[in-house]
Amino acid sequence: MIIQEAIELFRKHQNGTVKKSTLKSYGKFLDHFLETFSACEVISISADQIGSFLEETTEGLSRSTRHLRYAQIKAFFNYVIEVTGLNAKNPCTAAVLAKSYKNVLHRPRKIFDKETVDEMIFNAGSLRDRLILELQARCGLRIGEVLNLRVSDLSGRKIVIQEPKSGRDAEVAFMPEHIAARLAEYVAGKQLSADDRVFPLCYTTVRNLVTGLGKKLNVKISPHDLRRHSATYASRNGVPLEIISKIILRHQDLKTTQIYLGKISDTEAIRWMDILHGK
Repeated sequence: MIIQEAIELFRKHQNGTVKKSTLKSYGKFLDHFLETFSACEVISISADQIGSFLEETTEGLSRSTRHLRYAQIKAFFNYVIEVTGLNAKNPCTAAVLAKSYKNVLHRPRKIFDKETVDEMIFNAGSLRDRLILELQARCGLRIGEVLNLRVSDLSGRKIVIQEPKSGRDAEVAFMPEHIAARLAEYVAGKQLSADDRVFPLCYTTVRNLVTGLGKKLNVKISPHDLRRHSATYASRNGVPLEIISKIILRHQDLKTTQIYLGKISDTEAIRWMDILHGK
């Protein structure tokens, strides 16, 4: 089997099993791989050839992106070898490649306490800014989801997320009653029509808003830290992990949600034992 046939087989498999964002991530990268090796037999590709290809296509990219590209080529070979029964070893398993493109170990992100987030929201200079912060910190929305909201996406305490990261056609997020009321007041005050964006701002503007409010409190914080706070705050208040994952964060995998949650201190662990079983 040549690489061109193998890629057609792999893409046919992906079209029915992975989300749109994954297809997009593989897209041009697989095209480049096809251009380089189209007529080559799958079993003829060596680890050295894979290494040269990855060096060429990932030069200047971040370490995490380099690892992603390596993992994608490895997944491609794993699938083709398994499905077709080829008597071949995945060239990506070579020790030199695994070492050169190993995953980045991320340090745990700081989880901000409720008092800090509340003070940031209180210090917001306008209703618009406050709502942007609250939709992330209270409702768990991603900043891109907040900025892409249109008036037609709002229905009472529900928010329809169009073209979500999961690859689904749409998802639903929920708001506390007081935030839903303030958001309705804001939309009415601005006299926005159904197709209007609720917050016609760019990411840089909102990032500067969040980091600026953080500096006033001597903390370094990003918009995504507010979404992470919403998950941890819910967890610390006894909300089941399944609710946090599927309703607040809208993750497909519970493992992804667990990454978001901060580490539990000894003091907090003891407090929960007392709540559950008494002192």
